[in-house]
Amino acid sequence: MNPHIIPHTHTILQALEMLNALSGGVMTLFVTDDAGHMVGSLTDGDIRRGLLCGYQPSDNVQGVMHRNFSALTGPNVDVEQLRAIRARGVRLVPVLDNEGSILRIIDTSITQSALPISAILMAGGKGERLRPLTLSTPKPLLEVGGMPIIDHNIHALARVGVTNIFVTVNYLADMMEEHFARPVAGVNVTCIHEPKPLGTIGSAKLAPIPEQGATVVMNSDLLTDISLEEMYLSHISKHADITIAAIPYNVSVPYAILSTDGSNVTALEEKPSYAFYANAGIYMVNNELIHDLPDNTRTDATDLIEQTITNGGKVTYFPISGTWIDIGSPADYQHACELAAHRIGFNNEQTNS
Repeated sequence: MNPHIIPHTHTILQALEMLNALSGGVMTLFVTDDAGHMVGSLTDGDIRRGLLCGYQPSDNVQGVMHRNFSALTGPNVDVEQLRAIRARGVRLVPVLDNEGSILRIIDTSITQSALPISAILMAGGKGERLRPLTLSTPKPLLEVGGMPIIDHNIHALARVGVTNIFVTVNYLADMMEEHFARPVAGVNVTCIHEPKPLGTIGSAKLAPIPEQGATVVMNSDLLTDISLEEMYLSHISKHADITIAAIPYNVSVPYAILSTDGSNVTALEEKPSYAFYANAGIYMVNNELIHDLPDNTRTDATDLIEQTITNGGKVTYFPISGTWIDIGSPADYQHACELAAHRIGFNNEQTNS
């Protein structure tokens, strides 16, 4: 039985014993009736106030429990509602079925959200620019901050409640499969073997994702603190077919640029700077588009994006405001290791298993 669930027939003394056993964790109990439906929550503060009002330790907990509790309805929860509850400082959030029985309890200090999405990490490349480091080790397994690069992304996904995670493998696939033979961040990650190089998104077709919903498809060699929760909410609110994570990219021209009309110069702009958004290699894609990818055919993400736009689909972008490192060169790898050593810009704490 879950140590946070207490029957309504238990006494206040029994509740105190259960709370004491939770010492060091979140000291909150959820009260259920005879049918197993949640009817209240209970903390030591509730009990203290009840005792001051005249309740006795032998009384059952119904009299002192808090009836106006926060809960979500599952199995797929309302992400916005969970976010609002989390913002109020509530750490334990019960998820109830339609009858009010507790399906699971979310600890928002460990699992910050509950995104109803899948994830596919592309990990089949050879990492040739990082040789000789990648001659005997696939790039996603190179360590940054004492953890393989790809595991930082698995932990980030686990923190927002994503557990349906696939990794497409090709180069040194045996090492990748051996690595994921054990759970990472408490998640059983499934390796999908790419029979031949299928581009930057073609192998996503091989993952058994649901027919409906959305999936994060991302390069496995990225280090970023992107808010996947905010990206998902943006994708849903804009009714997008594809959302592209984007990073600011500025270009400074070291010369005076002419504005012209025919052969006439109409203005001079001295050393201008231009701001753009660049593709960050992270996509939120509606599952229907992934299922419609051609079989056994090389397809890059840019191909899918251009085809979606041509077909009248909606493609939006989501700007990354924090850290983003594409570990494609020895200098990038060194930079990532330095950031991890100082814990700057991204969270490399491991999620509890």
